[in-house]
Amino acid sequence: MSAGSRETVQASTSPSGPGAINAGGAAETATATRFWWVRHAPVAHEGRIYGQKDMTCDCSDTAVFAGLARQLPREAGWVVSNLRRTHETARAIVRAGLPGPDPIPGPQAEAIPELAEQDFGEWQGLTYEELRQSRGGAFHRFWHAPAQELAPGGESFVDMMQRVARAIHLVLDAHRGRDVIAVAHGGTIRSALGLALGLEPEACLAFTMENCSVTRIDHIDGPGMGHGWRVVTVNRPPR
Repeated sequence: MSAGSRETVQASTSPSGPGAINAGGAAETATATRFWWVRHAPVAHEGRIYGQKDMTCDCSDTAVFAGLARQLPREAGWVVSNLRRTHETARAIVRAGLPGPDPIPGPQAEAIPELAEQDFGEWQGLTYEELRQSRGGAFHRFWHAPAQELAPGGESFVDMMQRVARAIHLVLDAHRGRDVIAVAHGGTIRSALGLALGLEPEACLAFTMENCSVTRIDHIDGPGMGHGWRVVTVNRPPR
């Protein structure tokens, strides 16, 4: 990851120009790093849990990617996870007209394994009904299992939150003061919201993340900016 330049946030100016999501004002002496989280395009999972299974995604709806290209910043750092569905989604956004790196992943679009979806271990490949039966019907109301529960041979959502938080801070250090387009996964983005809002892990599981949606979270360095995070939009449609 290359070091990002610092910039001063103006109190009444949208930081990313036409078509971007306006975050509103911030202290004039503050430095903003704007994370534009995009969940990957749909996966043909046939009702099966796929987690970190490296599956391809459907990028055929060009209008979706044209919409993303209109609302994402034109000058940004890019990161993706190590799973191909994030790479395919990022490439489709660039094909739709948003200036971006080539290749993806590559030197200007680092693939970061810590941004991957939750590892569901032995549950990956099961249908939701098979998982329900194996757990005696003990489904979580929003997710496959409670946040603290370790998937056999995998990880818990709490584990995931911890690794995603570490990765976010590394990306922040490398791109401070810039826009960052991060193409990732539903669980990754829930974890980012948990970090920003200081949420308990169980509360994070209540967020809905649609495919190709945009979630904007800013990190603000400066006096009077509280704990440093500001949530601008969550699960915004691509068009």
